[in-house]
Amino acid sequence: MAQQTRNIAGGYRREGSEIHPPYLYPDYKGTRLRAPKKPLIIVPHTLSELTGPLFGHTGIGPLDNDLTRQHEGEPLGERIIVHGRVMDEDGRPVRNSLIEIWQANAAGRYAHKGDQHPAPLDPNFSGAGRCMTDDEGYYRFITIKPGAYPWGNHPNAWRPAHIHFSLFGPAFATRLVTQMYFPGDPLFYQDPIFQSVRDPKAQKRLISTFDLETTVPEWALAFRFDIVLRGRDATPFERPHA
Repeated sequence: MAQQTRNIAGGYRREGSEIHPPYLYPDYKGTRLRAPKKPLIIVPHTLSELTGPLFGHTGIGPLDNDLTRQHEGEPLGERIIVHGRVMDEDGRPVRNSLIEIWQANAAGRYAHKGDQHPAPLDPNFSGAGRCMTDDEGYYRFITIKPGAYPWGNHPNAWRPAHIHFSLFGPAFATRLVTQMYFPGDPLFYQDPIFQSVRDPKAQKRLISTFDLETTVPEWALAFRFDIVLRGRDATPFERPHA
């Protein structure tokens, strides 16, 4: 639903133009072609958007949240734990929300035919996982820290290491997509996708925090990434056309 969030009247409101990236951000070349050229037309939501199919625990496999155990061998790279809570604007947990992630491997390459840059593929890493939030809104993934990769947006353009997050609410219209970054990345300053979030405080909400308490000794470092769906502390989300 991009920046749509459900209100008590049963519809969705659009908010956060100062938090979420704009449809058109010229430094990100892709938005020059995909951004709408005319004012958006707000289509009233029908019963399908307000209800629709629910996402439950069925279909979630026992290894879907562990991207390091989905193949016969172990993937190459730095094993990490990514975890956090999904909350509303009042800090209340968002329960039973389906979270999907996808990412590049440790060499910075996606397991997708569209990614042909000269970095090795890892046969033991597909780069996709999913889980449900629990009663406290908590989620947890085990994965490999992704590498940076070139993307041709501008001269010598490299994307900072990141993981894509997709969150589903009670219906298909309630999907939110964002990206999680890692602290201290030297590529932040020249990445137009990260910089399209113009509020510096909101930018920081896209950066995970190193979590020593959750780190498992001699096994995996941990990073915490809490997601707030709306309000003044909302996590920045991608617009549907960007």
